[in-house]
Amino acid sequence: MPMTLTSVIIDAADIETEGAFWHRLLGGSVHSTPTHRFIQAPGLPVVVVKSAPGHVAPSWPDGASQQMHLDFGVDDLASADHTATEAGAIRLRPAEAESDHTGSRIYASPAGHPFCLRAA
Repeated sequence: MPMTLTSVIIDAADIETEGAFWHRLLGGSVHSTPTHRFIQAPGLPVVVVKSAPGHVAPSWPDGASQQMHLDFGVDDLASADHTATEAGAIRLRPAEAESDHTGSRIYASPAGHPFCLRAA
């Protein structure tokens, strides 16, 4: 049975900040309700930021389980790094430590959700 990934749901205590971050990072359009932000970016499933007042950020990569993370392939890693950090991403490891075999850079969103930018 074929499946299609239609959305990714991200919990956050502050959906305004978290929703604005993902919108700045991914582009596209955003639709808001009192408890959700729906970001639709070209070529991606809908990213839904859901209100979770008790949300606690994971402490990955140096602590407990990350729960899950997103990997984004990009054509220009330096440009994507700039976009991510300008949007509010928090770098979880120095760039020098990430230029190993993976070729990816590790970040967290304002709510602490980990994601990687990787050369496509």
